[in-house]
Amino acid sequence: MSEFSHQPRSRVIAIANQKGGVGKTTTAINLATALALSGKSVLIIDLDPQGNASTGLGFPPEERTLSTYDLLIENASIADVSRETSIDNLYLAAATTDLSSADIELISNSRRVFKLRTALTQLSNMPQRIDYVLVDCPPSLNLLTINAMVAADSVLVPLQSEFFALEGLSQLLMSVREVRETANPKLRIEGVVLTMYDRRNNLSRQVEEDARENLGDLIFKTIIPRNVRVSEAPSYAMPVIKYDPTSLGSQAYLGLAEEILERHSLVA
Repeated sequence: MSEFSHQPRSRVIAIANQKGGVGKTTTAINLATALALSGKSVLIIDLDPQGNASTGLGFPPEERTLSTYDLLIENASIADVSRETSIDNLYLAAATTDLSSADIELISNSRRVFKLRTALTQLSNMPQRIDYVLVDCPPSLNLLTINAMVAADSVLVPLQSEFFALEGLSQLLMSVREVRETANPKLRIEGVVLTMYDRRNNLSRQVEEDARENLGDLIFKTIIPRNVRVSEAPSYAMPVIKYDPTSLGSQAYLGLAEEILERHSLVA
């Protein structure tokens, strides 16, 4: 029996939006860092073939010997694929461009949507307990994103404060409903976080108003502002929380982690 078997299972959150450029990877990296700083042990699973989360945590392509491609296609173990990052309590399963062909390679597999869920059953074999698994999904509702949803307890949706934002959200929510009805009945919406928010912009305020009116408590109280430090941090292969801890972006992500931990403590 695993030494971790008596402990609560890891909480798995898929960070998804089929639209690119909404702050999805930025949210994955910085929320994971904030949770790690709070004392939680966190694993980021990079499922985006672009590998931006991997680059943003200091792992260039040439250093990704085993990747999430090996996890899904070659049946590598989660312990073998995961690496320590420069941030205490934060681990990464990196992505490579090999993931681009994963949809095609999985299509003939009858268990294709369960590959990540099956891989995560081996989390107890990792040398350290993992409290949170954050899955950074690609910007599309493809087989990789469906794998994340089938494996997840919940889906966190970054929503850019721009025109038509809510229209794109409806398609994602429909996909969540379909996964819940077919493969993962416990899947729920963790929440929707407004990103790239500019308080000086009437459009940002209008998007927030519409989102809260339509989705109520699903919208996090915490809002991620449009912030130059958040934009600069990836070029230094660092989360903004490490790059500039005092910036408005850093404080927002710390607040988001606190809000999520508070929600989870209420339902634990």
